[in-house]
Amino acid sequence: MRITADKIASVTRNLKLDRTLTLTPEVRAEHGAVVAGRIVNDKSAYNTLEDVHGRMTVVHSDDLIVGALGHRNALHGYEGVLPKKVEAGQLLHVLNLGGVIGECVSHNPEVGPPFQFEVLGQVLVYPEFQSRAGRPANIRLGAIQANGTQPDCKVVYVAGTCMNAGKTAAACAIVRRLVQAGYRVGGAKLTGVALMRDTLSMRDYGAEVTLDFTDAGIVCTGPDTAAQVAKTIFAELSAQRFDVIVAETGDGVMGEYGVQAILGDADLRALGAAFVFCANDPVGVAGGVDYLQIDYGIGVDVVTGPCTDNNVGVRFVEHATGKPAINARTHAKALGDHVLKVLAQRGIGNGAASSVIPAQAGIQDISKPGYPSLQI
Repeated sequence: MRITADKIASVTRNLKLDRTLTLTPEVRAEHGAVVAGRIVNDKSAYNTLEDVHGRMTVVHSDDLIVGALGHRNALHGYEGVLPKKVEAGQLLHVLNLGGVIGECVSHNPEVGPPFQFEVLGQVLVYPEFQSRAGRPANIRLGAIQANGTQPDCKVVYVAGTCMNAGKTAAACAIVRRLVQAGYRVGGAKLTGVALMRDTLSMRDYGAEVTLDFTDAGIVCTGPDTAAQVAKTIFAELSAQRFDVIVAETGDGVMGEYGVQAILGDADLRALGAAFVFCANDPVGVAGGVDYLQIDYGIGVDVVTGPCTDNNVGVRFVEHATGKPAINARTHAKALGDHVLKVLAQRGIGNGAASSVIPAQAGIQDISKPGYPSLQI
């Protein structure tokens, strides 16, 4: 069967597909299998699809779209599973903006029911030159591979209580300030469900190269994949000798996307140069800081996110945890300066300088509660 796709989702970007595609009705029910289907219904909310360039496009009923099979466990979105069997004519669902296809089992009222997706077949690719023998497409085919080398890099980890806790805003603010200070910065998204938006934002703020788990052939991370995928990403970025990598973990430190596997991995913890924690509310801050210290021996260097949106939150965080609280949106430079100070204290500089950026570079002491510039 031949089709001309209306939209090709970003989850498939490893394969660099053309719009004109050949399908087979025999579908392999496995994570990453690239499938084409017809959208059955219209939606007025959560109704866009991210294409392979990162552009959001509105989806309409009868659109032919290409995505990849997978699962999702999103508190503020859809919960969906990979079906045990997939065949042409079957109705599945679009589980996220990046084009992950699965069977929705529950949804958040704010996003409404998902798009219904009538399966047409699995996409065939032709990797062998001049061969007419098609191969069932899977995003693993174009993925970066683990090469057995140990990552050799310094990482600023950005984690949070859950999705929408301000992690990407914090990561971008830190990237920009590090770049301004002369650092060569790489970016990474280690966990979550396939979507380019966050890593593209890091690129917009100055990261030279960004990678995420989809680049490593994973549609949606979990406890069984997250740590190894993180090592694969860091090994790939290490080869480019960045001064530091800013790495965001999608979802929360207690979510189902495998963040705990990363936190619990001694090799990955050893790469940590700084740890930034994002939270929506005061209780999340207090619980998260204690959880990270007690369960993983990780000391948080700075707190940000909506819990620091005004002086009430800043006072609570600094009083309850003893950690500096700096808002990434209103005090982005101060947040970046604090991370620079932490890196300097730990002997991590940029490759262009003979030493780290110390106090004479204009970094103020913002580690104490009541830092005067925090007049939010």
